[in-house]
Amino acid sequence: MVSREKWASVLLRGECPVRHPELDSPIGGIESPRTAGAHFNPVGPKNNMPLRIQLIATAVAVLVIAGCGKQQAPPQMPPPEVGVIVVRAKPVPLVREASARLAPTRASDVRARVPGVLQKRLYKEGSMVKEGQLLMLIDPAPYRAALAVANANLEQAQAAATNAKVTATRNRELAKQSLVSRKDLDDSEALERSSAAAVSAATAQVQTARINLSYANVIAPISGRASQLRVLEGALVGQGEATLLTTIEQVDPIYVYFDQPVSDFEKLQRGQASGRIAISEGHKAEVRVIRADGTEYPQVGTLDFSDSSVNPTTGAVAFRGVVPNPDHQLLPGMYVNVHLTAGVLNNGFEVPQLAVQRDGQGAFVLAVGADGMVAAKRVDVVSSVGVNWVIDNGLDDGDQVIVSGLQMARPGMKVVPKAVEEPAAPGSKPAVPGAGG
Repeated sequence: MVSREKWASVLLRGECPVRHPELDSPIGGIESPRTAGAHFNPVGPKNNMPLRIQLIATAVAVLVIAGCGKQQAPPQMPPPEVGVIVVRAKPVPLVREASARLAPTRASDVRARVPGVLQKRLYKEGSMVKEGQLLMLIDPAPYRAALAVANANLEQAQAAATNAKVTATRNRELAKQSLVSRKDLDDSEALERSSAAAVSAATAQVQTARINLSYANVIAPISGRASQLRVLEGALVGQGEATLLTTIEQVDPIYVYFDQPVSDFEKLQRGQASGRIAISEGHKAEVRVIRADGTEYPQVGTLDFSDSSVNPTTGAVAFRGVVPNPDHQLLPGMYVNVHLTAGVLNNGFEVPQLAVQRDGQGAFVLAVGADGMVAAKRVDVVSSVGVNWVIDNGLDDGDQVIVSGLQMARPGMKVVPKAVEEPAAPGSKPAVPGAGG
């Protein structure tokens, strides 16, 4: 039998007796006073103390064994808390993003129109010049001399013409009196006409010489930014063909060229036919330039031109926008991104981009119903506004879309929705997918 001390230690540790096979009975290790040969005195309190202890120990042992026989159920986890926003249907702009290239609205090659030696450059390379401004000077001396010769020839022709006219006039008067022959009259009138023609030819030569002299002064044909000089000062230019001296590009406003897939237009046209989309027309379509560092250019442009045919190689339609460029921050040849506001989705939803998930079947969001159950909803992403995706189909007005705690939510499970603030849309760079139909 087990001693009272060992039994008491088991009870004090709170262990179940079944873990100790040597404890066959909760009272097996306690000897009765009678079996031990002790004298039982029902009156004497001194001799009854061990019996009381035995009874108390027996009762405690029974309670411990009864408690050890019960299995404790595992604790139930409370539903996880997730952040939600309530989406509302509203008119949302449809924005298309595309890579674009900047080009000048006007460009002009400045060439040497007469042969000669380039004497001097009179403009600062890379600066803005105005129409009619003197840019370069070709040696004008030969052309001044040619103009002087032409003027002298003109004066000579005019003198000969004057004499021929006087002779012809006198012969006409004499012919009336039959004092000159008909042949002399005809000869004098022919000389009058030929001398007049010589005057016209000499006049044209003077004009040509004057034009050539003016071409010695190379002026800007348009206003814009002038590039560097393509030849060295002192070089002989204009030999054989007109030598390219510099180029002037007009950059305010500036053109932005980009392409859009023809499939986008088909979807927009279907949306317009169904009444879901209002398409912007002509100059009403806004064009915004996004620079290489992701910042938006402050000036807003408009759509200027759209091609009437589809490029068979790329399957895209060419577009051109016009953007004001008063500070000349945009330069021709730069590659940028553009955001074209193609129209307005009459009843669209704005959902934070982090709330939209994708799998092999497409995009979906997790929404919380009135009963607190999570459901997956398939959606059509058609555009973006700031950090939000624009949803066309798949959502209902008033849906609670999960935007935080997505890793704890699964379709079919119960959650506790908690309203959160929607992320601010302005000031971020959107990433626009293909348009939905």
